[in-house]
Amino acid sequence: MREALQQTVQNLWAHKLRSFLTMFGIAWGIVSVVILSATGEGFREGNEKVLRELGKNIAITWGGRTSTQVGGERAGRRIFLTAQDARTLVEQSRLVRVASPEIQRGGLRIKSPYNASANQVHGIEPSYQDIRTLDIERGRQLNWDDERKVLRVAVVGADVVKQLFADRNPLGQSITLNGLAYTIVGTIRHKEQDSNYSGPDNEKIFVPFQTMSRDFPRPDTPLGTVSQIIVAPHQWVVDDLPRQVDGRQGRIRDIDWELEKDVRAVLARSKGFDPDDREAISMWDTSVDSMMFGRMVQTMKDFFSIVGFVTLALGGLGVMNIMLIAVKERTREIGVRKALGATTVDIMRQFFLEGMLITAISGTLGMSVALGLCALVNATAPPTMRFSGMIFTPNAAVVTVAALAAVGIVTALYPARRAAELPPVEALRYEM
Repeated sequence: MREALQQTVQNLWAHKLRSFLTMFGIAWGIVSVVILSATGEGFREGNEKVLRELGKNIAITWGGRTSTQVGGERAGRRIFLTAQDARTLVEQSRLVRVASPEIQRGGLRIKSPYNASANQVHGIEPSYQDIRTLDIERGRQLNWDDERKVLRVAVVGADVVKQLFADRNPLGQSITLNGLAYTIVGTIRHKEQDSNYSGPDNEKIFVPFQTMSRDFPRPDTPLGTVSQIIVAPHQWVVDDLPRQVDGRQGRIRDIDWELEKDVRAVLARSKGFDPDDREAISMWDTSVDSMMFGRMVQTMKDFFSIVGFVTLALGGLGVMNIMLIAVKERTREIGVRKALGATTVDIMRQFFLEGMLITAISGTLGMSVALGLCALVNATAPPTMRFSGMIFTPNAAVVTVAALAAVGIVTALYPARRAAELPPVEALRYEM
């Protein structure tokens, strides 16, 4: 084996230009596969990160207006959601895991001992913080004890801290909301957020839901009305979304998603509207957005992979053609070796090793160049919200190496067999 490898290296070195051109095709194919795969994965991870900042797999639910008459009630009637509706959803909906009411108010006079602001104030329950990814940087989250005691405490976003307290530590400090003193018990880490339904969390103040309901109820609405209900479905509901898309009839925008349909059915019983009235309840299901974007990115990755593998296959054809030319040029050499006792297996092994060595060396060089380019892009172009940089995953590496091995075996085996099957007498007679 060692002698065969030495002879293979000598033969490649003797035809340097031909070997280089052959290796370049394989290397370029590997670079294409790695770069395109890493680009697609970077977009996928970037979008997942954006959706996690808003809240992974949540559905924001608003009351709308009825579009049909039901039970003597006129069409066009406004539907107001309450905290009890959130409790009802958890109790009666088989699809809903968590439902958290939320009240939001703007236009409140907000002051600290050092500055003033005009940020949004949100009344929330403790469960809201987990499904909305409100990660605490300092202090603590709002808890159920705050709810039960209706305490005037607050958790504030990073930009609120900067505006009201500059570089000072805000924990334990008081701020006033329309003259009512609230104690800051926690601050939220800075969030890179470009997706929201009521403004960036960095610019918000969060207080206990019961405290908000008492101090700052929504104006111009019935008492107890909430701004929206944040719903988190069970994981199996999210996993079932692709089936709903694949089994649709008509456009995707016309799909009546199972979660939205179930929420409407539960609320229709207590609100007195037609459960098929899609105008009565409005919902933004981020898990649907995540699935659709994921499908788009996967399609893009598949296309990139096909382009890369086609490039790699074309490089493999180049290796095969070069090896066939080498077989033709070395026909007399093959005849001499067979006359001196070389077996068919020896000849086949020689040419097979040459083809595999070309593939292995060029594949290694291509992988090194591709990974270097990925590292260079990541170092010189910082990730954006929707693009997390060039990410080459272990699975992609396994697929790339497997594809390289397959190309190497296929492109080396055929020329090697052609060489091994040459009759010794005809090979000795052959002249270019």
